[in-house]
Amino acid sequence: MPTFPITRTRVAAVGLVTAIAVMLAGCTEASVVPTATPLPRPDLSLSIGALLPQTGSLAAFGPSAQAGFDLAVQEINDADVGLTVTATSQDAGDATTDVGITSVTTLIDSGVSAIVGAISDGVSKKVIDQIVNAGVVQVSPGNISPDFSRYADDNLYWRTAPSCAREGSALGEQIAESGVQTLGILYQSGYCEPGLPEALADAFERAGGTVVSSVAFDAASTTLQTQVDEVAASSPAAVAVVTPTLAKLAVPGLTGAGFTGDELYFVGLPTSDQSVDFAAGSLTGATATRPGLDLSALTDFTDRLLGINPALTDFSYAAESYDAVMLVALAALAADDTSGVAIASMLQEVSGGVGGGEKATTFGQAARFILEGNAVDYDGPSGPITFDENGDPADAVIGLYTYGADNIFTRIN
Repeated sequence: MPTFPITRTRVAAVGLVTAIAVMLAGCTEASVVPTATPLPRPDLSLSIGALLPQTGSLAAFGPSAQAGFDLAVQEINDADVGLTVTATSQDAGDATTDVGITSVTTLIDSGVSAIVGAISDGVSKKVIDQIVNAGVVQVSPGNISPDFSRYADDNLYWRTAPSCAREGSALGEQIAESGVQTLGILYQSGYCEPGLPEALADAFERAGGTVVSSVAFDAASTTLQTQVDEVAASSPAAVAVVTPTLAKLAVPGLTGAGFTGDELYFVGLPTSDQSVDFAAGSLTGATATRPGLDLSALTDFTDRLLGINPALTDFSYAAESYDAVMLVALAALAADDTSGVAIASMLQEVSGGVGGGEKATTFGQAARFILEGNAVDYDGPSGPITFDENGDPADAVIGLYTYGADNIFTRIN
């Protein structure tokens, strides 16, 4: 897979401006009538596809991500600003199958201009060329691999989740600040490897700590006892566990080796009630990272999500999916064009990456700025976003959470 840097250029939407300039050039000064608002324009129809996990190893994240997607579509249509969104959802599966490839074919054949997904790095790596070759925009709410920052994607790949290297650095710094001097790392092969474990280790050691072991395990593992024993044999003061799905295999062995909850750190562990997977008290004091703002402080947003799916107990990737849809719609509105290439040309601007736009935190507010002829800088529940030239959120927020005796993670920053 090519990972070399390319130049991503922004293509300005200039058709309306050019037309007005030509019209005015043929008028006398007396015949020009100033107007405070732009001329009316035809309504737009935008088709967006969701490529989110309904099956596979990441299926637990599917309901929350889908709720964020569905909520955004509903609110855009309710805003009644001359942009109507139609949505189609397909299963992303996981990287062990070709479900995502089949689903992307279905979405492209249905005529979507943009696809929100996948969450899995492995799935996106399977389908990104297929999406790019179709001229469709892809905005992932969960991809974290640094590979995507330099991928040859014709400016069509974007993500509202930060690179895992940033998350690894945040956790490494936090572990060092907690006074830990020696660290063992237990990480899942292929899960943002090598970027995440390397960034975690580098940040920890820059702060004066020493990584005494770094042990990989396979995503298909059914036991991690051998790997846990190897880490424990290096006698670290704390252990960082890097996996989105298999922490439940690592924790019993680590606690059996004498590591208490406050000596355990996690990347990828959902910050929800973990009492089903872990023995009572085994995680008390544990620290986990999670990209995005503190959703517990965004009760209006989570209440709206529950209105879409009342069964939600975890909100992972909901904000990132919601913002992905919002940014695609705003880019289409700013371009006055719903083609994939036109949407891509305006995504950096509407996120505030260029253009110095007006701050907006709702679709209705942002759409009003655009329709008045102004640039907009949308900040949503996932954070400020601010796409850089590689399609990455330059101002992404990494939250730190600690697990209490009540089996609940509480944000600590």
